[in-house]
Amino acid sequence: MNNSLFRKKSLEQILKNAEAESHANGGMAKILGVRDLVSMGIAAVIGAGIFSTIGAAAYDGGPGVIFLFIITAITCGFTALCYAEFASRVPVSGSAYTYSYVTFGEVVAWIIGWALILEYAIGNIVVAISWSSYFDNILQGVGIILPRWMVTDTTTAFKLYEAAQAAGKPLESLAWTAAPMLGDTRLIFNLPAFIIVILVTILAYIGIQESKKSANAMVGLKLIVLLVVVVVGVFFINTDNWTPFFPNEFSGVLKGVSAVFFAYIGFDAISTTAEECANPQRDLPKGMIYSLIICTIIYIVIALVITGMVNYSEFQGVADPLAYVFDKIGQPKVGYFISISAVVAATSVLLVFQIGQPRIWMSMSRDGLLPKAFSKIHPKYSTPSFATIMTGVLVAIPALFMDASLVTDLTSIGTLFAFVLVCGGVLVLPRENNTVKKSFSLPYINGQFIVPVLWIVFAFFSRERISGAFSHFGNEQHQEYLFLIFVFLSFGFSVFSFLRKWSLIPVLGVLCCSYLMIEIPINSWFVFFAWMAAGLLIYFGYGYRRSKIA
Repeated sequence: MNNSLFRKKSLEQILKNAEAESHANGGMAKILGVRDLVSMGIAAVIGAGIFSTIGAAAYDGGPGVIFLFIITAITCGFTALCYAEFASRVPVSGSAYTYSYVTFGEVVAWIIGWALILEYAIGNIVVAISWSSYFDNILQGVGIILPRWMVTDTTTAFKLYEAAQAAGKPLESLAWTAAPMLGDTRLIFNLPAFIIVILVTILAYIGIQESKKSANAMVGLKLIVLLVVVVVGVFFINTDNWTPFFPNEFSGVLKGVSAVFFAYIGFDAISTTAEECANPQRDLPKGMIYSLIICTIIYIVIALVITGMVNYSEFQGVADPLAYVFDKIGQPKVGYFISISAVVAATSVLLVFQIGQPRIWMSMSRDGLLPKAFSKIHPKYSTPSFATIMTGVLVAIPALFMDASLVTDLTSIGTLFAFVLVCGGVLVLPRENNTVKKSFSLPYINGQFIVPVLWIVFAFFSRERISGAFSHFGNEQHQEYLFLIFVFLSFGFSVFSFLRKWSLIPVLGVLCCSYLMIEIPINSWFVFFAWMAAGLLIYFGYGYRRSKIA
């Protein structure tokens, strides 16, 4: 019996087990090609980010926010190449969870699987709440006014009540005052968010074929709408709005890290559909890389257009920036059309994430770390039925009551953490078996001298911050402690890159993702550590003893 926490599965063992499970439970339908995967990647990435959080990022960074999109895209690009290497060598469902099982061992694989719940399931709570907000706006546009206590959460309702009370505004129509009472409790919930999660979960349950068609249709509509934004908006650009290009210097640009990175979350969800690809070793790498390139170009063009149409300073507190800029130039009908497309965009994100999460649970269940029900494949629909239902429950119920601002940063941490382990995993992958057919190989660039030189450049430009962090050690804010940890981490990677001639791309992926992580507020880190601790309790209480390789 192998009692090590870091017991690993070989590539051959994972492929053999997946094939055995497929024969035992009925295989999943292999119908996805490159075009379908690219469409799913765009469906996941072009969502709440471009229709919502791009406004907050533009307010902080001005037109220069396009460089943050480029930096984030490059970071995700390093990660996408590492995902592609894994996907080519391990063409099974499970994404970063399965990859970590090969490289770091079981306990790390469990941690990464638990972190991916943050990215997919909990991240979908944010998307569902955003969907509800846009849907409510559309209903109001046609004269349908839902009760305010039916379209919000308790925390937001109370904040709006306090703000209105302080400003001396009427309180009668507010959710906090109009909500019915159940004993001493106000009944305040977000019904549209709950309903859309249930509907999307049903779609994910009944089959990948139906989900593929729906995602393709929604992506087509989104791209048409964004093309309209660019074609119409370019005639209203005032180049004076691009001056200054960096109104808050580059530090202002970096304030939007969490918002912009949240806009990119999802391209890795493609890797969870490996067992439904016709040729996963060839198509998965192409699907991830192509979708990332397309989405980056779209983000940059849209950011330039909206910051040219309206001055960056007007985006403060704007939740629907694309619709807002057309309202400002006297084109409200275009703005209303964009609001409708935002609902479609959010729906497509929900669909891709609701497809991704059950397939990770399915892989964890196959390994014995979760109950066997999670790996059950529906005999008619060829989907992980129980896991899909549980994902719907996990998202739908919190979406009824939760404040979206609580989990946006948390989702970004969970995703970046997964990215760090995937990039690091490439560095410790076992030697390739020549009998395994591959259609993609990560380009090897010797980082022996490049990484140390980059670290010296980084240390030079950060010398004041590093010096200040050391001189005030013990009295610093927690954020600076995270920065110092990154300094030591990056130095360690520089040393090992020099000594072991590590590949440049995965090293840069680890360091870029780690740096983005330290820019996320410290309060979200405390919640993240609590989430990880809860996951470890479940692992030691259940998975450690029931693991199939134990």
